[in-house]
Amino acid sequence: MTMFDGLAELAIEARDLESMEHFYSKVLGLTVLARESDRVWLDLGGGARLGLWLPGEKEYGDRGGRHVHFALAAERDVFATFHERLRDFGADLLGPIPHPGRDRSLYVRDPEGNVVELWENCPLRRGANTGPIGAAG
Repeated sequence: MTMFDGLAELAIEARDLESMEHFYSKVLGLTVLARESDRVWLDLGGGARLGLWLPGEKEYGDRGGRHVHFALAAERDVFATFHERLRDFGADLLGPIPHPGRDRSLYVRDPEGNVVELWENCPLRRGANTGPIGAAG
């Protein structure tokens, strides 16, 4: 059992704050919580937020970091809606890729090259542990 309640926030570096905000708010449909001169905060749901940060040191010596990949959990109907939305947007999609355990993933790159995974029927959200990558256990 983990001692954490889930993701609170994730901050990623955004060299072009406007295009990143557009992708996450207009394409993925995340609600903008706040805009500051060097960052934008978006609602990820479940009490979590995504920070898009311009490069440079922040108030606690923190920096937005380059991330290779992160995943957003989605129910089956939401997954289908976003698959269609991303296709209509002209995004370069990989998937849906089926995993053992009846879940699937769809991968897309944001405007700065971060890989965003949409994970349908995510076993972690159902309380299941995972074995090897993508395999429900």
